[in-house]
Amino acid sequence: MSASAAIIFAAMFIAMGMLYPAVANGSERVTDARSDTADAMLDQQNTAIAFVNASYDEPSSTLTVTVDNTGTTDLSIEATDILVNNTYTESATTTVDGDPSTDLWLPGERLTVEVDVSLTADGSNRVVVVTNHGISRSEVV
Repeated sequence: MSASAAIIFAAMFIAMGMLYPAVANGSERVTDARSDTADAMLDQQNTAIAFVNASYDEPSSTLTVTVDNTGTTDLSIEATDILVNNTYTESATTTVDGDPSTDLWLPGERLTVEVDVSLTADGSNRVVVVTNHGISRSEVV
């Protein structure tokens, strides 16, 4: 009986040795995911943008959109999307406070986007700016 008890004890010891790291790793991943979600929600709550102007130059078919970062989070130009009449614009010229080489849009800075598009003449054109935190603003052009 003592040999079988020793075998069962050893098997339980080995099983617990394999079970504990799996449970600890799973718990750590859940904790990290919750922390990442909380950080993303905080960034979303602290993100705000405001339209300054949206103007269309008909002869050149250029739409110029000017937006201020009025929140407290840094935004990425690469992750900021422009939609015109519910159509995603692929190529746009962007500048942040006159600097065309940056990808960072800091709080208090102004983003200017120029897009070549054709707008309708009925005045129902709408431009939407969406940031990387999911915050969007729209304006009629």
